[in-house]
Amino acid sequence: MHSAVAPPPSPAETLDQTTALLCHLLPASLSIHSFPGRWQVLRFKLATLKSLLSELSYSTHWSENQLLLTLLPNLLSTLRRIQTLCDQCTDPTYTAGKLLMQSDLDMATGWLAKQLHDLDLLLRSGVLRQSNAIVLSQPAPGSAKEDLSFFIRDLFTRLQIGGVEFKRKALESLLQLLVEDEKAATLVAKEGNIGYLINLFDVNTHREQSVSAISILACASDQSRKTVFEEGGLGPLLRIVESGSLQLKEKASMAVEAITADPDNAWAISAYGGVPILLDVCRSGSLTAQSHAIGAIRNVASVEDIRICLGEEAAVPVIVGLLSSGAPASKEKAANCISILASSSEYFRSLIIQEKGLQKLLQLLHQSSNPDTIEHVLRAIHSLSASDSVCRLLSSSSMFITQISGLIKQGNFTLQQISTSILAHLSISDGNKRAIAGCMGSLMKLTEFAKPAGLQEAAVKALVALLTVKPNRKEFVKDEKNMMRLIQMLDPTNESVPKKFPVAIVYALMTGGSNGCRKRLVDAGAQGHLQRLNEIDVAGAKKALHRLSGNRLKNIFSRTWRE
Repeated sequence: MHSAVAPPPSPAETLDQTTALLCHLLPASLSIHSFPGRWQVLRFKLATLKSLLSELSYSTHWSENQLLLTLLPNLLSTLRRIQTLCDQCTDPTYTAGKLLMQSDLDMATGWLAKQLHDLDLLLRSGVLRQSNAIVLSQPAPGSAKEDLSFFIRDLFTRLQIGGVEFKRKALESLLQLLVEDEKAATLVAKEGNIGYLINLFDVNTHREQSVSAISILACASDQSRKTVFEEGGLGPLLRIVESGSLQLKEKASMAVEAITADPDNAWAISAYGGVPILLDVCRSGSLTAQSHAIGAIRNVASVEDIRICLGEEAAVPVIVGLLSSGAPASKEKAANCISILASSSEYFRSLIIQEKGLQKLLQLLHQSSNPDTIEHVLRAIHSLSASDSVCRLLSSSSMFITQISGLIKQGNFTLQQISTSILAHLSISDGNKRAIAGCMGSLMKLTEFAKPAGLQEAAVKALVALLTVKPNRKEFVKDEKNMMRLIQMLDPTNESVPKKFPVAIVYALMTGGSNGCRKRLVDAGAQGHLQRLNEIDVAGAKKALHRLSGNRLKNIFSRTWRE
């Protein structure tokens, strides 16, 4: 017959054995005279353990916590080892070498320190004051903050103290919480040990789950993103981007893009050597990883040190290449990045032009229907147009001029604004001016907007340029809305628009002295407004009034001056 196997001791029995052994060890260690420094450290830790065990015994539901089923036996085993060392150090017949004893004492101290840390963490988490804390069900979205906080502390307790299986299940629960409850990320960042979660990147069995959790936290909210950065997450994430699996590269690059969206974090990309890592992903990564990598580069491109690094790493060909070979999101971010670089210096404008960046931007403008992409493309083109060669090329491109004319007429306000700024900067042919006469009404409407700064001036400049063509002047004055807006803007009592702008439009309309234009303007009341503006010395009002009134008014002014 086989003898029955004795059941393992209960948690209470293990605690009693541990307490009893501890009560014996503390006074016994005082009689040891060898290795006094090491035994002093051990006695301090044993005293700390006694205090923690006392606190544990007063926790109402400690015996139900499954983490203690492993922790308490491990503590008891460590104490038994220390008891053996105590006996050996007090035995005059013990002849083992000093180096071996020193090593054994150091190992025992290390084990005890780790177990003390775990027990202290378990007690501070508060989970021992709740029944069955280790099997808490996930709070539903919208649950009380206290319930969610307690659940998060329990997760991280398991994560830090438990074995491989405890950690795996804790990470699964954490990911489920972050995915199902968007608001949980901020509380996880506050209640959880994010630094420990980042350290799990180095553990193969937990790398994928921990990277996924950190990626969600980095993207979820400003507070959780800040916590990930402050806990040192950027460097480890960049290492994953550099050498992780395809899936992990995508998640890590998404987190890096989110972290660099905060301008205060931009410097760290250079400090961690992130620029060449991100550029490598842009060259050869998956479409998803490329999109996040170029997004991160875009986020930091406004920092001078980063731009220097981008120049040294030959980044411009890579970024320009994404305009034609990347996913739609990559193309948009690449255009945005080019806009930032082109506006920073002639050096980058030359590099972009050399890599045929303008041609690729024009191609993307023609192909895309996404307003956000079009916006970034236009901003990039506008930045490049600071170069004379680009300005000449754009001025001679009938297709481009027609496109921006269409955007001025039908685009959203932002697209209208950028297109107007570009058009005002170009010197286009009379044929193209006539071809885009249809946007004059929209330009006239834009002159009414005081913000953003510079829009009124650009709209008037573009409109005045179009009015140098006679058919456009005739078309303008035939449009009742144009005339109504112009007269309202000329009204001295209307202070919403600087008077130099409508005055310049009247002056342009009277180029060539058309009697038809003069009659429409006079009939609409422009002459009376100009006379009052002239009386208060508005710049250009006198010349515009001369053109509008013709030789008769000129003779009157001549007689007045002689008198």
